[in-house]
Amino acid sequence: MTRKGRPIKHDGVVFSREESRFLSICYWDKAGKRHRESTFTEDWDEANKKLRERLQARDGNILQVVRKGENLTVGELADWYLENYSKPPIRELKTHIANLRAAKHLKGAFATRRLVDLTADEIEHYLRNRLRQPVRFKTSTGYIERGLLKPTTVHQEWRVLRRMFNVAVRKKLLSSNPCAHVEFPVALKGLFRPHYVTSSEQQQIESHATAYLQNIVRIITETGLRVYKELLPMKKDQVDFVNLVVWIPDSKTPNGISEHPLTTFALEAFRNQIAIAGNGDFLFPSAETPTKHLKSVKTAWRNALRRAGVPYFRIYDLRSTYATRLSAGGVADEWVTQMLRQGDSQVFKKYSQMKLQMKREALAKLNRQANEMTSTLCQNTPVSVDSDTVLTQ
Repeated sequence: MTRKGRPIKHDGVVFSREESRFLSICYWDKAGKRHRESTFTEDWDEANKKLRERLQARDGNILQVVRKGENLTVGELADWYLENYSKPPIRELKTHIANLRAAKHLKGAFATRRLVDLTADEIEHYLRNRLRQPVRFKTSTGYIERGLLKPTTVHQEWRVLRRMFNVAVRKKLLSSNPCAHVEFPVALKGLFRPHYVTSSEQQQIESHATAYLQNIVRIITETGLRVYKELLPMKKDQVDFVNLVVWIPDSKTPNGISEHPLTTFALEAFRNQIAIAGNGDFLFPSAETPTKHLKSVKTAWRNALRRAGVPYFRIYDLRSTYATRLSAGGVADEWVTQMLRQGDSQVFKKYSQMKLQMKREALAKLNRQANEMTSTLCQNTPVSVDSDTVLTQ
C-alpha cells in the first residue's frame, strides 16, 4: 500500500496524544485513506488489539460495516430488524406483532444506547425491573394495573433482543452478542419442554373430545402437521386417498410446502372428518361461517383435557409427540427432521429432548429382582441328569 507515491512502512500505529489520556490508532484503508480514532483505553495491549481488529476488518472488506456498527444505536437496530427480518413472508404476521410489542419496551429502555456500549449487566437489570412492573390495560377512563408481568412475557422480550443482536453479529455490526452472557433472573417452569403424550393418555383425551377434535389429535400425532398453519386451513381436495398423501401448499417454512405421506390411522381420521365437514371446501369449517375455516381450537382443547383429567399442555405438543415416536421407532434424526419439514435441523433438538422422558419410563420398568426370579424358576424346572443349562451352571 502506498500513499502519494511513497511506500507506507506500517499498516497502522498506536500512539498517544497530549490532549487525551486515551491511546489512539492510525491506519490506512484499502483506498489509501488514513483514519485516526481513539481507542478509549489507556492499556497498550487493548489499543493494539483494537488496531488489529481494524486491520482484519479492512482485509476482509468489512471495515465500513464495522465502523458503522460502532455508531449504531439499539433503536436503529430494532427498526432495521423489524423492517427486514420480522415482517411476512420471513415471519408470520402474529410473530411480527409480538416483535413490535417487545421492541416497544426495548426501545423505551435502550433506544439511544450504542450497540457496543450495551452490557450483559444492563440487560439483566432491565429484565429484573420488567419483572417487577405491573400489567397495564388501556381503557376509556385511563390505564388499569393488574398484577405483575408474567416471566414468559419478559422472556419473550429478551428473546427478541437476542435475535436482533444475533443478526447484528452475522452482519459484522457487532463482535459478540451481550445476551449470550445474560442469565434470566427467574426460572421458567416447562418453557420449551414439549409434553410427550403416551398412547393411553391420547386415548383418554380422545374419549372426552368432540368428533372433530378427535380427528385433529389423530392426524397430528400421525403426520406432525402444524395445527393452525397447515391443518385447520386445509381443504378437502388437498387429501389424496389414492396416493396416500396430503398436499401442503402453505407452511411456516419453505421446506414445509410439500406432499406428506399418510398412515392408515391418518387416512381413517381424514375420512371421518370429511364425513362430518359438510358440503363446503374446508376440511374444518367454522361453525358460525361454513364458508370459512376454523380459526382456533383452544377452548375445545382445554375442555377436553379438563374432562379427561389430564394436566394442560399445548396442542402443538402433539407434533412433538409425532417426532418422538418416529425417533423411538428407530428413524434416523436426519429423516425425522425431513418428516417434520423443518427449515433448520437444529430445531429437532427441542423435540429430541423428549426421548429422555421415554428413557425414564423405561427405567421405571427395571426389575431389580430379576436374578432371584431366575433362580426360583430354575429350581422349579426339572433338569435332566444328562444335560445342563447355562442358568444352572
